[in-house]
Amino acid sequence: MSTRRFDTLPAAFQHNATVDPDAVALRIPGDAATLTWREYAAQVRRVAAGLSALGVRRGDTVASMMSNRIDFYPLEVGAQHLGATSFSVYNTAAPEQIAYVLGNAGARLVMCEPRYVELIRASGVELDHIICVDDAPEGTLPVAGVIAAGEENFDFDAAWRAVRPDDIATLIYTSGTTGNPKGVETTHANLMFECYAVDQVLGIRFGDTITSYMPTAHIADRLTALYFQEVFGTQVTCVADPTGIGAALADLHPTIWGAVPRVWEKLKAAIEFAVANEPAEDRRAALHWALAVAARRSAHQSSGEPVPEAVAAEWARADRLVLSGLRAKLGLDRVRWAISGAAPIPAETLGFFAGLGIPIAEIWGMSELTCICSVSHPGEARLGTVGKLLPGMRARLADDGELHVRGPLVMKGYRGEPGKTAEAVDSEGWLSTGDVITIDDDGYLRVVDRKKELIINSAGKNMSPTNIENAIKAATPLIGAIAVIGDGRPYNTALVVLDAESAGPYAARNHLPDPSAAALSADAGVIERIAAGIAAGNARLSRVEQVKRFRLLPTFWEAGGDEVTLTMKLKRRVIAEKYATEIAELYDADRGAAVHEPSAPVATATDSALTRS
Repeated sequence: MSTRRFDTLPAAFQHNATVDPDAVALRIPGDAATLTWREYAAQVRRVAAGLSALGVRRGDTVASMMSNRIDFYPLEVGAQHLGATSFSVYNTAAPEQIAYVLGNAGARLVMCEPRYVELIRASGVELDHIICVDDAPEGTLPVAGVIAAGEENFDFDAAWRAVRPDDIATLIYTSGTTGNPKGVETTHANLMFECYAVDQVLGIRFGDTITSYMPTAHIADRLTALYFQEVFGTQVTCVADPTGIGAALADLHPTIWGAVPRVWEKLKAAIEFAVANEPAEDRRAALHWALAVAARRSAHQSSGEPVPEAVAAEWARADRLVLSGLRAKLGLDRVRWAISGAAPIPAETLGFFAGLGIPIAEIWGMSELTCICSVSHPGEARLGTVGKLLPGMRARLADDGELHVRGPLVMKGYRGEPGKTAEAVDSEGWLSTGDVITIDDDGYLRVVDRKKELIINSAGKNMSPTNIENAIKAATPLIGAIAVIGDGRPYNTALVVLDAESAGPYAARNHLPDPSAAALSADAGVIERIAAGIAAGNARLSRVEQVKRFRLLPTFWEAGGDEVTLTMKLKRRVIAEKYATEIAELYDADRGAAVHEPSAPVATATDSALTRS
């Protein structure tokens, strides 16, 4: 746990840069490129001088559009040291979206990779400068040129010491499910409180290792791979292509790590596939035995029961002989703690990893609360809950079950939208979260669902679509995303899509010539497995919650696309409008050929998953 406390990010960074200057602060897998703290600090100083020469001052706003790369860090942190508000734009944004975000932010310059220059120009936003890493297209400035412009007499220390806790450190544009995103203004004080509060619960040390692979426009990556580094001195491995996270984990063996539920689900499916297809019979038998032991221990932990001595002893043997090697192969053998957040995760997935001996804590939070607002150490976590509120935060429940939160994590406001800020945060500082949550006698929070997304069927029964969707996804990793329909309807139905990233490998394993969404969604074998998976998920639900019909859509839902946000949260209103015809057909009296019903599970040798091995 950190003992020294600082009140701004630059102050913390300057301290950590002196702890072990020759330690590696930034790297890419395989150490093909690295940056020590000494080199990092020197680059930050030079970038700050160069940006100052371009006219960037405290309170100005600068934006970035880059993949997860080492170059991002000195540029971002250099801007911070001038007291600028530095934020990232989603790399998948269209020109009109870029125009809105840059305009709302009041950005003066953008730091980007050359491939984004034309998109930025197509947005039509007037900027003072576009700074490019790598090659600098005509009309842009190379980073080297910016640094060369820095004045020798620039007073770097005076600049970063002038940064105040209530200065806006960054803007987080919510990937909201409707309308234009809102720019959450997050101050240095917000971020410093967040970092120290998470440290108080989980513990973060100088030299802890972690990856950066999520979009830097998302608060989850900024907090865990940028702000934690500045405040605690962690080492960050930059993974430019998120599909390579599995190989990056095996390369790094991080000590702390986090992922969104879909990543954990894919890791689980990959393990299950590898076990099912282990060619050596004795090895396969050992793996099946170890996973069965892990499941038994996890079942006791999930129900809050003490693990019987016999089960604990057998698990220790399974761990020694099999599970420890499995963790090492995954690259998660050194992890002290891991977290899952941004969306609810199936309890079965958490239980699976708990059984393997990988300590995951589910977190809850939101951009308006600086990211994480509740978490418990994995050693104290209760599966199915999102832990307890961080120390220093307060909560209350409204009459309808919505959680209201007050404390130092609450945002300064929405950029340029005082009306929406007042709607979200009342005069006493209580933030309306929009989440329906229960709190038990010990202070553990359990998320029911988003207040506006609860299903109320035609009989007046309230249900959580997320709970239903997670039960089904846990039963079949073939599903990339599922949207349960049922509000005002007599029964629940679902739109199902397959996982785009894994379609090719699945088709190859099953000798299917066409890996397209259209072909796979029409394949009888795929439909049969989806039907069996939904039936298995239904078995865990009450009768009224069960999905009676479904259709497998001939398309993929890409993260950040029309249907889902970048963290795979469903844009339910958009889905309801876009697929209105398909949804109506799910309720037709005469079931069409594209509408299917759940069926009893059929065991097959390749029932593993639509996932990469």
